[in-house]
Amino acid sequence: MWRCRRNPGARLWRRRQSLEISRALPPLYIHDLGYRKLLSNDVHSFRKLNVSTFSRWVKAPLLGPSTLHAATACNLIFCKRECHSDAVDIHKQKLKLWFSHLPEEEKQFGGAFSPETMHVDPLIVERHPAEHKPGPFNVKHDKSASVTVEELFQSGLDTRDQGVNVLLYGAVGTGKSTVVRKLVLDWCSGSMLSNFHLMVPFSCEDLSKMSKPLSLRDLVGRKYIHLQKTPMLSGELDQARNVLFIFNGLEKMKLDFRMASTELCSDPNEALPPGAIVVNLLRKYLLPEVSILVTTRLSALERVPQKYVTRYAQICGFNDPARQRAYFTSRLLQQTGKEPRKDELIELLYLNLRHESQLAAACYLPSYCWLTCATLHFLHYTDEKAPIRTLTGIYTSFLRLNFGGEVLETGGGVSSQDQQRSLMLHVVQTVGKLAFDGVTKKRASFSEDDLEQLIGGATKTDEELQKLAMFRTDVLDFFLVPCVESKRSYDSAETDEKHYVFAVPAMQEYLAALYVVLGENKTALEKLTKQVSTTLGQAEDVTTLFSILSKFIPFKIFAVFNLLKLFPSLLERISRHSKGHIARTMATEMFRSEDCFNEDVLDQVEQNLLGVHGPHPEKHLDERSFELYPIFMGGLLHYGNRRLLEQLGCSIKSETVSQITRSLKKQLVRASRKKLPPEETMDLLTLLYEFQNPRVTAEVLQSIRVIDLSTVRMTPLKCFVLSSVLSCCPQGFLLDDLNLSSCHLTQDLLHLLWPAFRHARSLTLPFNHLGPDSCILLRDLLLEPNCTIKSLQLCDNNLLDAGVRTLLDSLPENQSLQHLSLMHTGLGDAVALELSERLASHTGLLELNVAYNNIGDSTAVALVNACREHPTIHTVHLYLNQLTDVGKQSLYELQQGGSGRHVRVLASVMEGSDISEDWRPILSIIGKNSISWERERVREQLQVFLRDLEWGRQQQQSFWKKLHFRRVESGVKQTLLMLEKASAIGSGPGNN
Repeated sequence: MWRCRRNPGARLWRRRQSLEISRALPPLYIHDLGYRKLLSNDVHSFRKLNVSTFSRWVKAPLLGPSTLHAATACNLIFCKRECHSDAVDIHKQKLKLWFSHLPEEEKQFGGAFSPETMHVDPLIVERHPAEHKPGPFNVKHDKSASVTVEELFQSGLDTRDQGVNVLLYGAVGTGKSTVVRKLVLDWCSGSMLSNFHLMVPFSCEDLSKMSKPLSLRDLVGRKYIHLQKTPMLSGELDQARNVLFIFNGLEKMKLDFRMASTELCSDPNEALPPGAIVVNLLRKYLLPEVSILVTTRLSALERVPQKYVTRYAQICGFNDPARQRAYFTSRLLQQTGKEPRKDELIELLYLNLRHESQLAAACYLPSYCWLTCATLHFLHYTDEKAPIRTLTGIYTSFLRLNFGGEVLETGGGVSSQDQQRSLMLHVVQTVGKLAFDGVTKKRASFSEDDLEQLIGGATKTDEELQKLAMFRTDVLDFFLVPCVESKRSYDSAETDEKHYVFAVPAMQEYLAALYVVLGENKTALEKLTKQVSTTLGQAEDVTTLFSILSKFIPFKIFAVFNLLKLFPSLLERISRHSKGHIARTMATEMFRSEDCFNEDVLDQVEQNLLGVHGPHPEKHLDERSFELYPIFMGGLLHYGNRRLLEQLGCSIKSETVSQITRSLKKQLVRASRKKLPPEETMDLLTLLYEFQNPRVTAEVLQSIRVIDLSTVRMTPLKCFVLSSVLSCCPQGFLLDDLNLSSCHLTQDLLHLLWPAFRHARSLTLPFNHLGPDSCILLRDLLLEPNCTIKSLQLCDNNLLDAGVRTLLDSLPENQSLQHLSLMHTGLGDAVALELSERLASHTGLLELNVAYNNIGDSTAVALVNACREHPTIHTVHLYLNQLTDVGKQSLYELQQGGSGRHVRVLASVMEGSDISEDWRPILSIIGKNSISWERERVREQLQVFLRDLEWGRQQQQSFWKKLHFRRVESGVKQTLLMLEKASAIGSGPGNN
């Protein structure tokens, strides 16, 4: 316990005696070689005097002490203080630079994002761990008064002239490191803890990796070179009283406070292991005047004995929606160019938090608030200027931020590399297995028995039980939270049993995917072959050994060992089959028939965060799909995610990725040849985007001729995903049709879709929110030299005359367009006449649809005449326009005679006194769109059709013709009846 060569107590006594004697003596001057220096009255400083010291002395004339005493003393003392002040100023500048640096994961929130603007103070409560059962989610109804870190160091306790030791503890993800970062930055700016002249923060993870013994001053100088000679850590007098040490993440260090293991030391210049330095600082044996702030997880609370802790404080995270809302606002509204949509997003999120949802329970931890913000930012603010981010990458980064570099010790005694394993790998093998079982059995909740089977088992030693308790406190309580909906989801007989769910539903699917991709879901045959391979070792070495022995022993005995040469190839075939099974699992889970009518996965993720507003069917807790599971499996194969997982100790070999990719490509090509619902098509595109493999994406898309995303609610992210995926294809790849009807497209979304438009022959954009300004981008698209658009469908968009006039500017130079639909776009007579004049400049047009607009009789006649003179136009749609009976008759007579080509004119179900040949397509188009169109106008037009049909029927003499008229009348009446029913129940989206 005590060291024989030097007694620390005697050394301390001698120092105090020398100080008392030196105070009574006048300052000493050394007169030698024409140099003078005012020496310290401390014997310790005098003992360290050596030859090198003289080179730094100030040269002065040889005068007596009485002459220079006052002036020199004042100047040198001032220089000493000034140098120390400069070092502290440099220290503050360096700390501010270091602690202002944000990890890459934080930079996604925009350039205006910084630690000063993002910070929201979590709830910090001063209390002893024995007073309250600590846990990450046991703070919901905590009514204790919140304190600040500065208040914890205010004088109010009798510390007997010693510094204060504060232990700040909290669960994983409660924001301990963030509080330390903000504390350091506030000290640097002078807004907090200004009573401390020096703050020295350390990362316990860094200290745990240092094996070389060194002194406290060397340790500080190694981390902060500008503090190498600071007198505040010399141990002289009480200069260390104004020093604050911060040790962040004490759970990363193994501290031993036993005297037999960690010797006492009071000399800051004596070399010791870093752990021993921390122990002696906490013991108040080394620099007892310093104050110390230690942060640690719940599992490491007992590593510091209570007698060495002055104050305990628990950091509880965000225990109320107000703190959560402030956190979300600071991150989602920090970008420049604030939009109303962002405020609406915050409001929806806040409503979901106030409804006691599962998300509200998870967001008690700031880490899950970060995950929520990152996901919402990914869903709503992704554009072509932002760096490429994926949903899989967000969840991988989330795990790296919380568990990066952590290990579990598998052996007793002194830890070594062989006795350590990745904590994250252990999480995958345990919690990931639970998540995988839940996905395969369509279960989202788990009972206490499920968790006991997960971490229980055979009788364990005391050390194993201690590690198990640590794992449950730091890991299980982080991923699994009590289910807040159990009372609403289970029968009354089952409500007494406590159930757990993953804090964020997508986390279950991510861990299940990681469990599969890492190869932990092995069959019995795979487990057997792996064990045999491990036992036998290298087959070549074994066969070589028996080949030598066979020269002395009959070879027949060793013939059986020739089978060893076959074993590697057998193992390889089994391994390839396993990787193929992973790919088949991905494809099967991706295209489940029971999930084909669900929303696409990106909408499901958003609903989990923002909730479902309005009436929606009640579902059992476990009645939900797991469609993110295969998409996460694809995303985990991306190199960027594999690199992050490598840092977590979860290695996915390139050979494994190659085998899975080859098999997956075949499965996706086979599935993509089938006609998929729009939502399933969006899920396929999301999988290819998460995969981030351009070559595989291009090969899969080669088998797709039509992309139908009609009725899918397109967002900036979905538009970016579509464009990114199609950009992987060669320039010559063209889709027969890109259907984006009823997708809520706006002008801003068209800019994101520009790369996708270049790979389409037919562009279908009806029933969107496109206005006149949107036509500028469409015009530029048609004016591109290599434009491939043959069909442009713009019906039911409010383009108005201004937008159509902009489109007309592209007709003279564009030669690819063959079908142009401007139905129900607000087109008037003036621009329709201009259209008729410009048709001659475009020689490739085949069909023109200007139905359901505001075109009158004379303009319609002029348009038809222009089409008859055009060399290629064969069909014109004019129904549901402002045409009178005279105008319809003029169009009929124009078709019967006159000069020019014959052109099909669809204006009415009647042509003269007979039924038009095109009555079926006219009624079909009206029937499909009658609910979304202006109902009163459609009703009037159908009644006009009935009147014309009745008049025409009366003009007929033939019974069969009259019967034909009645059949057409019946079709018109059915369309009118359907319109009346829709108006009665209000099932339409409203009048346009």
